[in-house]
Amino acid sequence: MRFPRTFIFVDLSGFTNYMETNGDRKATTLLAEFRAVARAIASERGVRIDKFLGDGLMAVAVEQIEGITFAMELDRRAETVCAPLKLRIGIATGDTMLFEGDDYIGPAPNLAARLCDEAAGIGVLIPTDHIIVLPLGVKTQAHTAIKLHGFADPVEVAVLVGQPVLAERQDTSEIWAQRPVIN
Repeated sequence: MRFPRTFIFVDLSGFTNYMETNGDRKATTLLAEFRAVARAIASERGVRIDKFLGDGLMAVAVEQIEGITFAMELDRRAETVCAPLKLRIGIATGDTMLFEGDDYIGPAPNLAARLCDEAAGIGVLIPTDHIIVLPLGVKTQAHTAIKLHGFADPVEVAVLVGQPVLAERQDTSEIWAQRPVIN
């Protein structure tokens, strides 16, 4: 059975070189801080970090707008937490299957991973035909089509720019503050 999901692949660009230059202790501290920030933002946005991939991660969102917000906010916070390294981020949305309970298969996760590979020095990449709705404060910049390994045709992509306006996702305070209804 297929179901729609948004996939976000993130990689710390230059991490291997950073580790060689700065040593294991500094590198693992930076990586731990990156992961802590990623977990915090994922929790705030209702996005699931499916797996950490060494110096990167794969996240899955049910709602595209939350996946994009997660990616953009992670990119913004990483400017401080991961300096001097930058993130590469690829996003794709589409129908997928969950294989053996723990592995997503289909074009969308593959596309997000390939876009992440190409995002160095560019920013957050998303296929233009995958954009459903952008968070308030986020816009697209045109980019040339990219030929990706495993895809027959070049993929039309956009670079996401801006900063999402963050609003509380779940305001349950009004529910708990009300008196129970008793008939």
